[in-house]
Amino acid sequence: GIDLNLKRNRNDLSLWRRSIANVPQNINLLDLSIAENIAFGQSKKDIDMDRVIKAARLSKIDLFIESLPDKYNANIGELGQKISGGQKQRIGIARALYNRKEVLILDEATSALDKITEKKVIDSISKMNNRFTIIMVAHKLSTLVDVDRIIEIEKGCINKIIKNKN
Repeated sequence: GIDLNLKRNRNDLSLWRRSIANVPQNINLLDLSIAENIAFGQSKKDIDMDRVIKAARLSKIDLFIESLPDKYNANIGELGQKISGGQKQRIGIARALYNRKEVLILDEATSALDKITEKKVIDSISKMNNRFTIIMVAHKLSTLVDVDRIIEIEKGCINKIIKNKN
C-alpha cells in the first residue's frame, strides 16, 4: 500500500530494493574462492562458513565443492572460467540464499542445469518457500511445477494468470 514512486517514500524504495536477491541467467563471478563468491560483498574474515555451506547444500553445489582439493577455498577463476555454466548458476543461487533476502528472483537461473539437477535445485528452494517470496522467470513450464501461480507475459503485458491447484 505504499507508493514507492513518491519522493517522500524514497527510503522505503531503498529498503525494498535491499530486500531482493536476483539470480540472473549469467552469473557474475570474481577471481576469488568459492566461499568468497557465495558470500559476495563480505570481507573474507566476516564470512559465515556455516551459512556458506548451508547455501551450497540448498543449491545442490555442495558435493561438487567437497570433491575439490581446496573445497570452499578453491579459486574459480575470472568469471568462473574454471567451472561449468551449471556450477556457476548454482553458486549464484547459493549467493542469493546466503544473503537471506525476502524476495528471491530467479531469472532463467537454472537454464544451464540438466533436468535432474534442475529439479533437485527447484525442489530444495521450494521447500523453503515460507521464508521468502520466489519469483521465477522461465521459458520451460516444467520448471514451474510447484508454484502458486503462473503469470504469462507476452509483448511486455500480462497475458494470463493461472492459479496452481496446490
